[in-house]
Amino acid sequence: MSFPELARRLQAIAPFHVMELAKRAAALEKEGRPIINMGIGEPDFTAPPDVIEAAQHAMAQGRMQYTAATGLAPLRQAIADHYASRYQVQVDPARIIVTAGASGALLLACAALVEQGCEVLMPDPCYPCNRHFVAAFEGVARLVECGPEKRFQLSAEDIARHWTDKTRGVLLASPSNPTGTSILPEELARIVDQVRLRKGFTIVDEIYQGLSYDQAPVSALSLGEDVIVINSFSKYFNMTGWRLGWLVVPPAMVEQVEKLAQNIFICASGISQHAALGCFTPDSLDLYEERRNEFRRRRDYLVPALRELGFEIPVVPDGAFYVYVDCSRWTDDADKLSMELLEETGVALVPGLDFGPATARRYLRISYATSMENLHAAVARMKAYLANRPPRQAA
Repeated sequence: MSFPELARRLQAIAPFHVMELAKRAAALEKEGRPIINMGIGEPDFTAPPDVIEAAQHAMAQGRMQYTAATGLAPLRQAIADHYASRYQVQVDPARIIVTAGASGALLLACAALVEQGCEVLMPDPCYPCNRHFVAAFEGVARLVECGPEKRFQLSAEDIARHWTDKTRGVLLASPSNPTGTSILPEELARIVDQVRLRKGFTIVDEIYQGLSYDQAPVSALSLGEDVIVINSFSKYFNMTGWRLGWLVVPPAMVEQVEKLAQNIFICASGISQHAALGCFTPDSLDLYEERRNEFRRRRDYLVPALRELGFEIPVVPDGAFYVYVDCSRWTDDADKLSMELLEETGVALVPGLDFGPATARRYLRISYATSMENLHAAVARMKAYLANRPPRQAA
């Protein structure tokens, strides 16, 4: 049977290698092996009671129709109010587009800004889907190697050095997946200034910003209305499966992004939007802060525990729920080590392979979005395994 030729753009989108690891972990669980999953980027907490109640109330009232493409007006206002109270930033609700997850927000942003052949600068390492959204619109994600000396983040100097006639903008994440590191506020301001000088766009993914631990987070929206920000109800608000996020755009972009949203999505899930109104009640916000403190407690246990196992952690994560560890003491093939640890100990970790070539063979991403009990058990299992494994001989 013949099949039509697929679009050539698919060749620029790599498979998610970690899914092979996830499939193997699932197979081992099916065999009865006790697997501790420290690879998943999903909170182990679920939506709080007020969110569930808001969803139930909306369903009981029959509020299951389409919403405006930009989202429910009360939800957009609640998001704007949250920026004012949490980040001391005034955002016009008209600039907020409610989307089908942060992925939907990235899709709309790239659809509006990325043209065939244009380059978008982003750090190596970074979340792979970010560069694949650029590729989906036939742009080129230009990765700039960013080591631990730069907190694995782009700098203003990088923008000045790597910007070319083909460069259209930058795509950042703060805090970052996979590293859990943030861009320092003063450096982010310098980056935005460099991009402005070149009349480009700055997109900042802030989906982990609510999970900041060491200092009060600063939203890139404080730097001006021309900065585009993406956020989500998945991470801090614990609503991963509800598929809800938002995009904040400059006033001049609202009408065009709304047009795209109308045609691509119609709207985000109505029930999810009604439910998300429950995120901003005092009880929910208090609970989210308790959970944020629990994530910080897990980080503060896991970082020294991993160092005792022989992993190097050159930058302590200040946000999200990931630790990016250098495993070169044990191997020059992080992918292979992750498979060995899964098979031998039942601990699932993510190799650096998906996050860019610069750290592919040397780093592992370890998630602490699991219980403290699981973290203790995982460290014990890895300690027993590594005790019988000699360190790698230097070349």
